Amino acid sequence: MKWFIREDATQEMKAIVIREPYVSLILTGEKTWEMRMAACRYRGPVALISKGSGTVVGAAEIVDSLPSIDSLEAYAEAEQKHRVPPNLQQQAFSDGWRTPWVLTNAR
Repeated sequence: MKWFIREDATQEMKAIVIREPYVSLILTGEKTWEMRMAACRYRGPVALISKGSGTVVGAAEIVDSLPSIDSLEAYAEAEQKHRVPPNLQQQAFSDGWRTPWVLTNAR
């Protein structure tokens, strides 16, 4: 996670870089889990940056970091939350993208 200075320069805000289509799915409320390789201890607001653009496209709140998903079957069952399509799930799981960061209040 990165630190970015807000325009008013009075405080810093954390940000996460997320590629499309996932950042858009978060912003529309269709995706509530952001799959990562490690747990997140931070709770609070984050800017959402579209990967490759460097542009802040929205914000959300990290409210939890769940234990890593331990099976491909459980990964598939959670598709409605993480929105990784079935044809990419095995690769994502094998590459270690197993830890859900729970996001709310996307805007």
